[in-house]
Amino acid sequence: MTGMQDLTGGRELVMVSNRLPVDRVVAADGTTSWRTSPGGLVTAVEPIVEQLGCVWVGWAGSADEHIEPFEIGRMRLEPVDLSRDDVERFYEGFSNGTLWPLYHDVIASPEYHRHWWDRYVKVNRRFAERVAETAAQGAVAWIHDYQLQLVPAMLRELRPDLTIGFFLHIPFPPRGLFEQLPWRRSIIQGLLGADVIGFQRVPDAISFRTIAERYTHTQALGNTMVLPATADAPGRTVLAQEFPISIDAAAFAEVARRPETQQRAREIRAELGDPKTVMLGVDRLDYTKGIRHRLKAFDELLADDEIDASDIVLVQVASPSREQVDAYRQLRNEVELTVGRLNGEHGTIGHSPLVYLHRGYSREEMVALYLAADVLLVTPLRDGMNLVAKEYVACREDEQGVLVLSEFAGAADELKDALLVNPHDIEGLKAAFLRATHMPQEEQRRRMQGLRRAVHDNDVEHWASGFLGSMTSISETRAAAQASGTPEGATGPVSLVPQAFVPRSVGDRLRRIATASSLLVATDFDGTIAPIVPRPQDARMLPRARQALEMLSAAPGVRVALLTGRSLGGLADTGTGGEGWIVSGSHGSELTGFDVSGITGGIGGAPTDEESERLDRLTRRFERVLGSEPGVRLERKPFGVAVHTREVADPEYGRELLAAAVEFGVAEGLHVREGKQVREFSVRASDKGTVLQSIRDALPAGPVLFLGDDVTDEDAFAVLGPDDLGIKVGEGETAAAERIPDPAAAAAVLARLVELRTGIVIGSD
Repeated sequence: MTGMQDLTGGRELVMVSNRLPVDRVVAADGTTSWRTSPGGLVTAVEPIVEQLGCVWVGWAGSADEHIEPFEIGRMRLEPVDLSRDDVERFYEGFSNGTLWPLYHDVIASPEYHRHWWDRYVKVNRRFAERVAETAAQGAVAWIHDYQLQLVPAMLRELRPDLTIGFFLHIPFPPRGLFEQLPWRRSIIQGLLGADVIGFQRVPDAISFRTIAERYTHTQALGNTMVLPATADAPGRTVLAQEFPISIDAAAFAEVARRPETQQRAREIRAELGDPKTVMLGVDRLDYTKGIRHRLKAFDELLADDEIDASDIVLVQVASPSREQVDAYRQLRNEVELTVGRLNGEHGTIGHSPLVYLHRGYSREEMVALYLAADVLLVTPLRDGMNLVAKEYVACREDEQGVLVLSEFAGAADELKDALLVNPHDIEGLKAAFLRATHMPQEEQRRRMQGLRRAVHDNDVEHWASGFLGSMTSISETRAAAQASGTPEGATGPVSLVPQAFVPRSVGDRLRRIATASSLLVATDFDGTIAPIVPRPQDARMLPRARQALEMLSAAPGVRVALLTGRSLGGLADTGTGGEGWIVSGSHGSELTGFDVSGITGGIGGAPTDEESERLDRLTRRFERVLGSEPGVRLERKPFGVAVHTREVADPEYGRELLAAAVEFGVAEGLHVREGKQVREFSVRASDKGTVLQSIRDALPAGPVLFLGDDVTDEDAFAVLGPDDLGIKVGEGETAAAERIPDPAAAAAVLARLVELRTGIVIGSD
């Protein structure tokens, strides 16, 4: 993991969560020490903390005990004291008796008690005060999860110098459920104290923005909530969007490669009796995890002789969770009764088809279990993400194994090559279990390859970079606005500005890249932001596109690049270009506005004498053979010559002329590029993909938006990665992820990006 320090701008990182990321260990002689706990949040942020170091504020886990600050590794831990009454009312009460069931689709009924709410407010205030006392000037405070939803606003009141982020690890409920909460407005106002609010899934973020508009005086512009100025506070903006959490995939893969881990996996299978199939479930013992549904499906398959109890073992790891809460004690009793009955009915003296383990395990033991399992069952009724699914995939470098995954886990949005199931559909679960146990190795390999790409492309560094980078970007934008005297979030008469159409799928992708700390916006010219005209010299950029690109170029963290097949001289004739823009002409052979030193691949520099001679020779031949043809235009460029037939009256005859030109160009040994009613012949092999990659490599890491319409733009689409956005303008086959109809739509896309990035709305042309 590299470059993490840049994401906080060198400022102190303060992590805030209900629990500190440590457990107390009592030795045989009675001495105590602390070790890192194996929880999901700790696993996710461990590599971030190792890189950056942090102050971590949270409860140490014991009631009615005062613990002084202490250090472990690169963490300085600042405990918050909770009494037994706090634990009962704030944690077991409002957090897990009210919010947890409400946010998980009311799988269990939430309870609403005013004394629980009052304690929730008091404990959140205690956390905010502790952070305010602890954090350095200008620090980055990252608050985690549903127990602390009031802390952002409280902390902003106490320490307005801080950059504040909040991440919700569990689902955020739809409006119809959230509105049941008597204290709904207070929760929303508490969250809006953050600069960035992160959710696991797109629907969660949409639900929050919709509810925030209804219950507070805010307006949603894409992912951004605009808070108006009040007598007590200036106006500002809050980013509220999805940031799917992930794992350190490389670290899990490294543990899986260890010989001792692989040996332990073989031992586990041997201890289970070397069955034909090992199925595995790994969950906290929680009613949202769908354990009862999973066991019911497994039980019915055994009862119907669909699977042979002697050939299969289901290992269910159910780590203890909230055992002081009645609903959890009842769940444990039900699960353990089911386990006993199932083994009693289907097991033998030497073999149990269901192995139930009510305890937690180390990472090393869990990785060995993942390697031993032929099938992983992740079937929650509702889950924010579920990192177990990603851990299993990261460990399977053998590209074997099957993941059965609930549609209602956030991981299903990314892990589309899993067998996706509705856990409420027992027959569907049974069918998926059977399919998983009989899946051919080649299909396992194909699916696992796709799953592994998704996990490695969106690992924990990707998550942290997106979230922390957005916080830094907002902080810098705010500082720039204060320096210029422009009120943050000023948007002008938004309701009066007509909005051009941007497809929903494009808008969703724009929302994701708009908040990156570093962003490269690149576009072709002709046919993309300038309509095609009969005479190329008459082409002009659409005013709305120009305005959008100029505003993007001026925005912090954004670079604008124009990549065109035209020569720089030909482009200058159209009046195109702007201050600070990177401009590449002749398909990458020319480059200005950018340091080309050290860039290879035929980018930049003047043509050699030999190159000029070859171009002169081909140009003379074209002038003799094609120069007198009506409608044909020859365009000499520094590194090539183009033959245009856009003005030829008969399109078929124009195609014949281009074919003849290609023969001459090939005979001369030049590189041929095909475009719309044009062929270009170049002495250099550079292309838009090469120059785009060179530009992005020299800039801070971040996503790329590229818009193009022609065949030559496909080279640029081809180098884009999963975090980038390629948009094809017009018809034709393409490698771009999205498509829009025409240059007017391209201008609308750029205008929409301006709105999402800066909050300023650009009217239509």
